[in-house]
Amino acid sequence: MPDELDPLVAGAPVLVAGGRVTGRAILAALTRFGATPTVCDDDPAMLRPYAEDGVATVDPGVAEQWITDWALVVTSPGFQPTTPVLAAAAAAGVPIWGDVELAWRLDAAGRYGPPRRWLVVTGTNGKTTTTSMLHAMLTAAGLRSLLCGNIGSPVLDVLDQPADLLAVELSSFQLHWAPSLRPEAGVVLNIAEDHLDWHSSMEEYSAAKARVLTGRVAVVGLDDERAAALLRTAPAPVRVGFRLGEPGAGELGVRDGHLVDRAFADDLVLMPAASIPVPGPSGVLDTLAAAALARSVGASPDAIGAAIAGFRLGRHRAEVVARPEEADGITYVDDSKATNPHAAEASVLAYPRVVWVAGGLLKGASVDAEVARIASRLVGAVLIGRDRAQVAEALSRHAPDVPVVQVVTSEDVGMQGMHETADVSGTSVVDVTKDEDGTLGARVMAAVVAAARGLARPGDTVLLAPAGASFDQFSGYADRGDTFAAAVRAAIR
Repeated sequence: MPDELDPLVAGAPVLVAGGRVTGRAILAALTRFGATPTVCDDDPAMLRPYAEDGVATVDPGVAEQWITDWALVVTSPGFQPTTPVLAAAAAAGVPIWGDVELAWRLDAAGRYGPPRRWLVVTGTNGKTTTTSMLHAMLTAAGLRSLLCGNIGSPVLDVLDQPADLLAVELSSFQLHWAPSLRPEAGVVLNIAEDHLDWHSSMEEYSAAKARVLTGRVAVVGLDDERAAALLRTAPAPVRVGFRLGEPGAGELGVRDGHLVDRAFADDLVLMPAASIPVPGPSGVLDTLAAAALARSVGASPDAIGAAIAGFRLGRHRAEVVARPEEADGITYVDDSKATNPHAAEASVLAYPRVVWVAGGLLKGASVDAEVARIASRLVGAVLIGRDRAQVAEALSRHAPDVPVVQVVTSEDVGMQGMHETADVSGTSVVDVTKDEDGTLGARVMAAVVAAARGLARPGDTVLLAPAGASFDQFSGYADRGDTFAAAVRAAIR
């Protein structure tokens, strides 16, 4: 194992950047293996429980000044390279690892027993569904697998559990801080604009994703131009593609309504595409990606088919919250987890006629190309959140005949000089004031559902697929989805 691990077992000082869930996992691992950690966080409230437990803490500004006092910095993934304490560490030559890098090194060193084989999933859209499918396939094949990473428990929190394989979902943030990662197999599902407020460019974002292709098996989605380009330069000795169409040699794809493997077998039928419970083309692609990783470690077609037959989507991913028979012929779907334009596009394309509920924080991404591709499916749109005007402008260019309602809060009215009935970008505007407790969510969603019901007709789908993050108006995508579902139930009673 590399010499860099020696400080961890010799009591050398390590700075932990970030005190939330990942920070706690980092702290536990460092303490277990002999390091002397100090925790820093911009929020003093995060540091207080650590200090009460006897853990050393430091203000980030002080840590910057004394950064060379630490042999290593281990950071939570959300911290950007430009974060002052990390920039100071980089300038001083102090190594910076993320929690995934720490987990990888500790696991590879045998600190938790025999090293696991990591199967890693990344991409702009579909990571959680694919990783969940992969775990189900491995389990059905009788292989001991743990589900971890960005999907739930940090990798560091599961390493002391018995397993042979890890099904790991990783974000671009986590991968940026994990330069040594060499998984058994990794997949890049797709790459579209996202998190450009964190990464300096699309090139940097793509490079972070490509780190999963550095192990034994590299898998990419060939129908995605940016992802496909990564396969040509991937250092993995085994390179595999997957596509919606007929697979070539070294690929998985679809023929005559069945998923077919021509990468790990000559020509092996895996399962019927009709049995995939995830709607639309994205469901097929996610299943192909998961199957490629599962096949790379020997899962049989029977195990793959059985796993998908029993698979259920997680909350807030294409979750039906009201069916036509209970809602005047209209289907209401919560896909609040579609937090970027690429994910929203895939969601809309799963349905023939959609009243689209969109908006929030676009994180620097453009929505223009995605709106152009979904325009023919839209029969209406209801827009919310800080960046709703960008979505409205894209709709005015690419779907000018689609009726649009913007749900505007009282703060928006004040900031933008609007009146309650003001017209914005040729759309109708509904003004919403805060609830008595000072929050906006419930009233925003009540207005959203009322507007959507006015636009929808029997046979339509009212789809919450926001294309943006939720933190401008909600505590997270789950809160946004739950609030939408509650508003729907209240409206159809």
